[in-house]
Formats: sequence, C-alpha cells, structure tokens
Amino acid sequence: MPEGHTIHRLARDHATWFAGQRVRVSSASGRFADAAALLDGHVLEGTDAYGKHLFHRFEGDRYVHVHLGLFGKVLVSDVPPDPPRDTSRYRVVGDDRAIDLVGATACDLLIPEEVTGLVARLGPDPIRRDADPDRAWAALQRRSIGIGRALMDQAVLAGVGNVYRAEILFVHGLHPDVPAREVPRETWESMWATLVEWLRRGVRQQRIVTTDPAEIGKPRSRMRREESLYVYKQESCKRCEEPIRRWDLAGRWAYACETCQPPPRSGGG
Repeated sequence: MPEGHTIHRLARDHATWFAGQRVRVSSASGRFADAAALLDGHVLEGTDAYGKHLFHRFEGDRYVHVHLGLFGKVLVSDVPPDPPRDTSRYRVVGDDRAIDLVGATACDLLIPEEVTGLVARLGPDPIRRDADPDRAWAALQRRSIGIGRALMDQAVLAGVGNVYRAEILFVHGLHPDVPAREVPRETWESMWATLVEWLRRGVRQQRIVTTDPAEIGKPRSRMRREESLYVYKQESCKRCEEPIRRWDLAGRWAYACETCQPPPRSGGG
C-alpha cells in the first residue's frame, strides 16, 4: 500500500499538471460514471492530500476523494492519451497530461462537509505544516496495544504504513510490542521529528530511504533498495548483523531486530 509521501507527491504532480484547467473527466469502468459526467468540462481548481487520502477540488465545491488501498495505481500518459483500460475508474485529461485511476479502494465524489468529516477521523499527518504531534501523543496514551499496531492506526497517525512503521521503531530502539502508552514523551517527540524528515524527503525523492549515509558509506542518491532500509524486508540487521524477525502483527508483517529492539519483558500488547 502506498504510504503518505506517495500520496502527497501525487497531489503535487496533479496540481502542476491540471490546476486551473478545464479538464475532461470520464470513467471507462462505469464505476464513477455519474460523478464523471458532473465534472466533465469543469475546472479542476486544486489538489490536496491528507495521510493516504488524495483530493481533487473542482469548481462548484465538488471533491474527488481517492484512496489507493493495496492495489490502486495512477497511470500517467501524454495528451492525447490512448483509449483507457476497461478498468479505468477515473480519467482526467488536461492540456498536456492525462491520468487514469485503476484498482483503487475508494473513488468518491464528496461535498466539503464530507471531506471535513473524513479528515476529522484521522490523526495528524507529519508531512503537513498544520500537523499537531500532541494529538497523536494523546491518542497513544489511550492505547494499551503495542506501539507497532498503534502506529498503523490512521486515527492515531495519518500516512504511516508498514515500511515507515518498521523503520521508525528500529531507529528509535522500540520493539513493536512495547505498549503504546509506555513510550516516553521524549522518545515520541524524537520519533515525530524523524517521521517529518523522512516523509517530506520521500515526497521530494519519490522513494523511502531511512538509513544513514554515514553507515552505508554512500549518499542516499546512490543507495540500492536493499541499502536504503534497516529492517523492512531485510534478512539481517545492518547494525549488529543479527537475523531480522518477521511475524504477523494484526494482519500485516512486522519486522524487528530483537537485539537492537529488545522485546518488552511482559510481552506487551
């Protein structure tokens, strides 16, 4: 599933390609046909992202809300585009670019009040300048589950997925089973600062790199994929060389070096 930086990058690119233009909108699959008919020929005024949610704002206070989920993709082409795939749910054609949305979990036409309600159910998004880390801290204090599960709860923190979850816990020496409410405030503040840095860099570079160039011995731009992460889908720890443990944690794979991230004595949440 794409993580928050990918969605923010899509919002940035789509604003560059379409904002202020009168666009053509269609739905080859038919699943968004009624909404597409309402939007076709109207101005796409701007875009926004919050966590893993993408928004296209059209004139007339109409918003297209997209959540890619596990299998969603946005396909980009030049203009004029080739005929869309039968599975294209939402096509936007501007002056120089066209996009097709396929495989997404959600693609809905919303009014402003619905957008406000959706965002209100989410935790703060570290990429956004208006994010309040204290909201996430307060939510963590109400949870006895492990910090690994809590970080994946979008009501706690918006935009963090499995890769960032594994890496942030490793860098800050926390085992996923440590109860969320037992994480020290100072540790959380440091984690938040790290996530802000990583996610914003991910928007710019369009990839996740969490390892320290000084440890790897090369700049981030030259790192191979296996060098860019500490524990996620790794066989051994880059620091101590002990095997990485992988296990199912509430339906998603968790990764940890249990030497660098000691499990809680009680077994945690």
